[in-house]
Amino acid sequence: MNIAAYIKSMRLRTLPLSIAGSGLGLMLAMPDYKINYLSALLILLTSISLQILSNLSNELGDVQNGTDTEERQGLKYGLNSGEISIKEMKILIRIFVIISMILGIATIHSSFGSIFSIEGFGLLILGISAIISSMKYTLGKNPYGYRGLGDIFVFTYFGIASVVGSYFVVTHEISNYYIILPAVAMGALSVSVLNLNNIRDMKTDAATRLTVAILLGEKWARLYQLFLISTAFIAMLGYAYVRFYDPAHYLFLLSLPIFIYTLYALWKKKDKELDPILAILSIGSFIFALLSGIGYCLFLI
Repeated sequence: MNIAAYIKSMRLRTLPLSIAGSGLGLMLAMPDYKINYLSALLILLTSISLQILSNLSNELGDVQNGTDTEERQGLKYGLNSGEISIKEMKILIRIFVIISMILGIATIHSSFGSIFSIEGFGLLILGISAIISSMKYTLGKNPYGYRGLGDIFVFTYFGIASVVGSYFVVTHEISNYYIILPAVAMGALSVSVLNLNNIRDMKTDAATRLTVAILLGEKWARLYQLFLISTAFIAMLGYAYVRFYDPAHYLFLLSLPIFIYTLYALWKKKDKELDPILAILSIGSFIFALLSGIGYCLFLI
């Protein structure tokens, strides 16, 4: 058992971004509600488990579909480096399906006392759809990630479902309808990470899959990146505007230089040169979410 290879395939560097949306939803609930911290912790653990499940499933799908080859521009993980067998990867995926289900059910039970309620059942359906979607991105006979639909999945689950879902789990209501704005912001930033990844891999992806970056072409994919990042900041500015005024609500603007740098680098670099920029963008998105949430929680300290 190659534990190091398993950890490599889990892609731990993606985990901060995986909890950015749910973490932001939780922090935005804190000023107005007394939240259940056990439920909050379980939400974050569920987000991490789903991200790892998605990473493992994507690696298996890409290898089986011939997308990950020697020409791969990004990092090589356990399966495509030969350190993990397909059989071992399938077992690992099953383990994280079970872990995700257990954590999801525990989250619902912790918050609502039972899964046998309208809210509990609805969240259970959402959780099951998240597990299936995480796996079907590149797995199966007709993976939607190979048909240019990955952006929709990422926006929906890492943005809307992540922020609004975590907010609802700890508040039991959506009285703050403007919560959709931070959800759009995190969805746009999450898609920007995917888009940068797809721009990096355009040459190798073209033979086996269709992505939005390939559909748009190199120039328009870069402009699409500008649109996504601009959308995130405009949406969060909108949320700060409609909430009660406090200068701390604009703390997220401190992360702007990070995104300006990634956009500049995107026009100057290509292929493997974009890999470190991808890491910076992921960290920047996490910092954006953290600063956004802290801006509404400062008075609680």
